[in-house]
Amino acid sequence: MNDDDIFAAIADERRRLADLADTFTDDQWATPSLCAGWTCRDVTAHLLVPLVVSIPAFGLAMMRARGNFDRANIATAAKVSAKYADLPKALRDKADKRFTPPAQGPCAPLTDIVVHGFDIRRPLGIPATLDPDRTRVVLDFLIRPESSRIFGKVPTTVRWVATDVDWSSGDGPVVEGSADALLLALTGRAAGIADLDGEGVAQLR
Repeated sequence: MNDDDIFAAIADERRRLADLADTFTDDQWATPSLCAGWTCRDVTAHLLVPLVVSIPAFGLAMMRARGNFDRANIATAAKVSAKYADLPKALRDKADKRFTPPAQGPCAPLTDIVVHGFDIRRPLGIPATLDPDRTRVVLDFLIRPESSRIFGKVPTTVRWVATDVDWSSGDGPVVEGSADALLLALTGRAAGIADLDGEGVAQLR
């Protein structure tokens, strides 16, 4: 996939999530996501932040948070959630926006929307249909060193093997499972690790 293909995939994933979120009840919006301390509504608002908040505005939030990115992120997502009553519509309206984090290409926002989609769907018991090409792009990005700046470091002493798409990476004891479980594990979600098998799983725990 080239950059244009990836940006098109990002827009499609945003619209798919927006269409799903349009059906949420109040209880579903308030359900805790896989992101600690965040509800499904909070995560959706977070996905909207880079599409509606300017870099200078986020810089101001960073100053108020005394340079703590996580606190600035939480505060900004809360403001976006309060401002946009109809988050699905806002996400759909901004779906084609080509934002990328500093020094990162489109693989980063594709990973963000795909992984956060699982953060929302899994606690709600809603299965996700992954596109194999998009999944491989995200998995390839997550095992690259530059992804650690956003999604955290991943163990490099195991061999990751997807059982439902044609993808593997690394050397060492095998860690295998579905692509969604690998995506969650590679981004530090314990829910993903619980679904993996192989001799290398002990290293993840």
